[in-house]
Amino acid sequence: MSRIGKLPISIPAGVTVSINNGVVNVKGPKGELSQKVDSSIIVKIADNHITFEIDENSPVNYKQKQAFHGLYRALVNNMVVGVSEGYKKVLELVGVGYRVSNQGNIIEFALGYTHPIFIQLPSEVKVETKSERNQNPIIILESCDKALLGLICAKIRSFRMPEPYKGKGILFQGEVIRRKSGKTAAAK
Repeated sequence: MSRIGKLPISIPAGVTVSINNGVVNVKGPKGELSQKVDSSIIVKIADNHITFEIDENSPVNYKQKQAFHGLYRALVNNMVVGVSEGYKKVLELVGVGYRVSNQGNIIEFALGYTHPIFIQLPSEVKVETKSERNQNPIIILESCDKALLGLICAKIRSFRMPEPYKGKGILFQGEVIRRKSGKTAAAK
């Protein structure tokens, strides 16, 4: 059995969880999320805890059942944490002339290309940009859906991946880039 799959999930106050035809619905103060669970996993709600068990009679092979056991427990736990506390990611733009601004859920980037880059965010994600003098511009993204937030951060980072020579690019706040030394002194 999966070590993670065995752990019960406690349901915090203000969060409601329901199961209908293999779909787990979680509703809380930050939003509402749902996840379809494979038929080889049995989900039970009792005493303000959600537990996951492997269905031994399922035709899926045992290794796959073990993988699903931990996977669906982790996904539902992320949903419970997301609707109760929410997730927050902070991105930092490091580079001369790199700028960012937003109008609602549309973000505009100036990243050293000949044209600005625009990205439309889904309504589930809240965005805030800060540009202070002598500070790197930052983007603050908040959502109840951890997977969606990670996907958006990956898309934004792909516009200017951090590079190891000058350390320029779009980084997570606090991320340390392993630096490489450039060319050594010219040959004599």
